[in-house]
Amino acid sequence: MPTAAEPIRLTQYSHGAGCGCKIAPAVLDQVLRTELGTFADPRVLVGYGSKDDAAVYDLGNGRALISTTDFFSPIVDDAFDFGRIAATNALSDVYAMGGRPLLAIAILGWPVDKLPPELAARVLDGGRTACHEAGIALAGGHSIDAPEPFFGLAVTGEAPLAHIKRNDTAREGDVLLLTKPLGLGFLATAMKRSVLQPEHAGVGTAIMIQLNKAGEALGAIAGVHAMTDVTGFGLLGHLLEICEGSGLRAEIDFGRVPIIPEAAHYLQQGCYPDGSFRNWKSYAAKVDGAGSMDRMMLLSDPQTSGGLLICASPETVDEVVARCLEHDAVARTIGTLVQRTDGPLVLVS
Repeated sequence: MPTAAEPIRLTQYSHGAGCGCKIAPAVLDQVLRTELGTFADPRVLVGYGSKDDAAVYDLGNGRALISTTDFFSPIVDDAFDFGRIAATNALSDVYAMGGRPLLAIAILGWPVDKLPPELAARVLDGGRTACHEAGIALAGGHSIDAPEPFFGLAVTGEAPLAHIKRNDTAREGDVLLLTKPLGLGFLATAMKRSVLQPEHAGVGTAIMIQLNKAGEALGAIAGVHAMTDVTGFGLLGHLLEICEGSGLRAEIDFGRVPIIPEAAHYLQQGCYPDGSFRNWKSYAAKVDGAGSMDRMMLLSDPQTSGGLLICASPETVDEVVARCLEHDAVARTIGTLVQRTDGPLVLVS
């Protein structure tokens, strides 16, 4: 266990970083395949079949229960920030369904023989802070002695049935909007490799602790046909889920995709996240026009607590932008959804 005089860097105690430690999409597809029959409950409106952000249960009174869980290993060295980011990321799943969180339960793994319990307490403090900002209680939890630290939440939320936003209900002609810039995986990788410049410290954290509260407001807009959040599979991975589920093709204008300016420095140095390579390998055959390695890595960059990816009719784009601004989010137009044709599902120009 480190001594009091030694600074503790949480990222050195994990093999991955945040959502970058997700199982690669191609491998996950194999994991989720099963020949066993599953119990079909008609009240479960959204399950794992559509690869959506959360499960949705019909309460029978015009309202829906939303249930999700998300946890990962440290993406920053500071324990409080790690807890806050992990909690914000988990809460995002409810917002991405158009709902509002009701309560959360903590999930904690801690190597008690390597790291002091006081640090774990700081992680929980960070989680409580995110929950407080969302207006809910961190109502309990479960912990285990684990080889490496991890933290997250199981979150319960709710929404009117009519406000639920899925990731497989986009429509032809929808405009694609993104509320947070890409590049978080590059900053996290630079930190883990001890090459993050001092002036860049905190840049990624400031983005990752921003709650996607706008999602609840967007749920009330009928012209928002589909929504998801961009996390470990990168922009391309989550966009492909929308395309495959909705039977459409996406056309992306790379020049309009927001990028964290500070991430460009590490991109030029080739400080690529391992998760970017895994992601790109999983779905390269479904993408056309990604161009240079830099562009591929950015579009495949695993985000932690990333932004909302919104599919909205053209006539509601202004309203979407306005609702996002009311919740301190900036929605940027990055492309459109068109009729599916033979060939790749995503075209990047």
